Amino acid sequence: MGRQGGSAVAQVFKEIGVSAPDVEDPEVVRVFFQACHEVKVREPSLILAYHDRSDGGLFMTVVEMCFAGRVGVEVSLDTLNLKESPVALLFNEELGVVVQVKESDIQKLSDMFVSAGFPSASMHVIGRVNSPSDQTIKIIHEGEIIFTGHRAELQQAWTETSYQIQTIRDDATGAKEEFDLLKDDAHAGLFYDLTFSYQPSRDLSRRPRVAILREQGVNGQMEMAWAFTAAGFDAVDVHMSDILNGIASLSDFRGFAACGGFSYGDVLGAGKGWAHSALLNDITRKEFINFFNREDTFALGVCNGCQFLSHLKHIIPGAQDWPSFKGNKSERFEGRVSMVEIINNGVTKQSVFLSQMAGSKLPVAVAHGEGRISFDREGQQEALESQGLVALRYVNSKGAPTEMYPLNPNGSPGGITGIQTPDGRVLALMPHPERIVTLESNSWYPPEFSGAWEGTGPWFRFFQSARVWCT
Repeated sequence: MGRQGGSAVAQVFKEIGVSAPDVEDPEVVRVFFQACHEVKVREPSLILAYHDRSDGGLFMTVVEMCFAGRVGVEVSLDTLNLKESPVALLFNEELGVVVQVKESDIQKLSDMFVSAGFPSASMHVIGRVNSPSDQTIKIIHEGEIIFTGHRAELQQAWTETSYQIQTIRDDATGAKEEFDLLKDDAHAGLFYDLTFSYQPSRDLSRRPRVAILREQGVNGQMEMAWAFTAAGFDAVDVHMSDILNGIASLSDFRGFAACGGFSYGDVLGAGKGWAHSALLNDITRKEFINFFNREDTFALGVCNGCQFLSHLKHIIPGAQDWPSFKGNKSERFEGRVSMVEIINNGVTKQSVFLSQMAGSKLPVAVAHGEGRISFDREGQQEALESQGLVALRYVNSKGAPTEMYPLNPNGSPGGITGIQTPDGRVLALMPHPERIVTLESNSWYPPEFSGAWEGTGPWFRFFQSARVWCT
């Protein structure tokens, strides 16, 4: 247990050490892996959290788990029954893991590992998680508290180097906001507050045709096509060159979806190159004008497709107050999961995609470098909001609109990240609902969703609603 060679703590004291951690018995590693597999197969909900003890040892393992869960713990080294110094116990990097289980499940987990052949003497109950209001981390040795720290202070120290780099590389204000968010004990992260529940797709024999529209550099067409197909549409791959060459016509489709990606390598003014292929050609311009003026059609633009639609606002009825999209305030590409609210207003209630989801707050995937909404004239934001044309906005863990980074990943005013036309037929949004239509593709969801949603995620309702609208 005292082998510190090459460890993080040795490096802190500018030492190399004499002996390094090693594997004494490969058979123990094998049975450990076998036991983990048995737990995953037979009791998948038994282990609540898991972290290997390697880089930094027991101390770093425990505090990193506290960072992830925003909780405090009390750890006793006395239960290890080892005559070692606290430094050796806390910072050696021998093979090992820390798992979190319910107190009532400790014996069950222990029995499963012993049954697999893992030595019982190598398992220890080292402490317990505090109540949610107490984020203090305490270490006990020989019955005395030898260390006390707060989760927020330790997490800020842990991420200090990355923060300092971020202030130089990215937007310094956003970096400070993200760093300060670590101190907010009330920040609860992702949550689901839904105004709807699961409903199976209808057995519809007729499948309306939807064009999955793409241009050079677009890469999100496969997820988009799958989502529409699963919801009951006939999804057709349509490249802009097909329309330019007269191979395909938008008149043959009930709707189209402009997909995400990097059209024309994301030339300056995201989506602008794609929009020009529609606006500067007489054939394509007429195709889109005719399509938007039909009252039985819908259009969806996601991410790069959202930027594309924003450049077409002059030919989209009711979109004259739409904003444009600029580079993220953070000065970096943002790929993360963010909380959004689907605005509950009169327009959203008749939206092709959002009518059944109005008022809900839930996580969604985002991936963009130029998603910051920009208003070109005074009073434009007020006009957009007063007409009910704001469809989605970023919110904090309390459900309030936010401009704070990284909760608002691009710095859009008022948290706005989705816009619509007055009749609800055209929707442009920066997030990617098509990427999380299955439950397992979501970064996190409540355990009760596993059975109730039958493999689909809440964002699948987005596409189901469009299918119902086409009935």
